[in-house]
Amino acid sequence: MKRFALAALATIAALSSLPAAAQFAKPEDAIKYRKAAFTVMANHFGRVGAMANDKAPWDAKAAADSMVIVMDLHKLPFTAFGDGTDKGGDTKALPEVWSKKAGFETARDKMFTEMAKLNDAVKTGSLDNVKKAFGPTGGACKGCHDDFRAK
Repeated sequence: MKRFALAALATIAALSSLPAAAQFAKPEDAIKYRKAAFTVMANHFGRVGAMANDKAPWDAKAAADSMVIVMDLHKLPFTAFGDGTDKGGDTKALPEVWSKKAGFETARDKMFTEMAKLNDAVKTGSLDNVKKAFGPTGGACKGCHDDFRAK
């Protein structure tokens, strides 16, 4: 069983390091992949947000569990913005993702940085720390949505 788990983990690691074009048979597959990853990530990020915004009771363990999932997923969707994934499927990505690639990557990197700060705040177990970190993280997400995602 350990060998199977190690083989599966090695396969997943190898696949995640390939360029997006090699991962997906069709652009539609990449679009579905990134949408699915964003959906799951948003769900767990939203759970932390509900606590940070006093819409749900603070539960340090639940927040930490959600952030584990967010941190596991937050980079995955960005592997699926390859050439040809701007059309051919149900996407809300604006053409600016590709025409202003440097700006998109800057927005992505800001989200990565803020997400790491939120994760660190959640690990302290302090709701006050989470509240301080959540706003900038949500702002980083919103900034990308405002500039690179159709309403």
